[in-house]
Amino acid sequence: MSPELIHYGLYFLLTLALSTLFAMGGVGSAIALVPTFTMMGMPFNLAKAIGLFINSASTITASIMNFFRGVLDIKFALPLVISIMIATPIGAWMSQYVPKEIVEWMLVAFLIVSAFLLLFSHRETKVVYDKAWVLYVIGGSVGIVSGMIGVGGGSLIMPLLILLGFDAKKAAYAISFVIPFSTLGAFATYLSFVKMDWLLLADVTVAAIIGGYLGDRILHYNLTAGQVKKLIGVLLLILSAKMIAKLLHITF
Repeated sequence: MSPELIHYGLYFLLTLALSTLFAMGGVGSAIALVPTFTMMGMPFNLAKAIGLFINSASTITASIMNFFRGVLDIKFALPLVISIMIATPIGAWMSQYVPKEIVEWMLVAFLIVSAFLLLFSHRETKVVYDKAWVLYVIGGSVGIVSGMIGVGGGSLIMPLLILLGFDAKKAAYAISFVIPFSTLGAFATYLSFVKMDWLLLADVTVAAIIGGYLGDRILHYNLTAGQVKKLIGVLLLILSAKMIAKLLHITF
């Protein structure tokens, strides 16, 4: 087997596994794929651009299925769609003027915060704080940061919505609908200053679509979202530890 085939096969299997797992949790897999691709030697900006496109592919699949299943609340998701669609490309544009190491540390912080919110954000739903301006603020602020570090932001929006009292599955369905609006705009922005590997992009996109389909079916029919989120939270903490070690030049 040629080294090139092994190279593309490895990226395919890795993307398939992570996209399936993260779709089960209702969030995009870019938050795990971007640091993983970077640690495998891929240029950081290319990893961010591919991660954003992967998030779009996997969440579009899930959103189409959710729409025809009648579980998607578009009115609820609309403020998030508008704010994040504007903010994420701005964050992607800003990233080219920020030193790479600072953006990598931002990604580490994003991983840790997302992990802890996913692991410890459970509470009884006594009050649902559903003011539209709150959703606009969440979408706008998460969009700026996620555009800079190349992730969709779902892993941060999800626990914030749960803290505001929204049902976890309703939030997961809404986020799957929101993410493509943010990630496609940011991806287009990255293309203006990143040299794209189109064959690799096609390879991992197919894996992400299959993973999004498999993960959504498992979430809807078989598993509780809580168990999956704990698994994702632990995985994000492991990735953040590996990134910190890389940034501090620590070898194990």
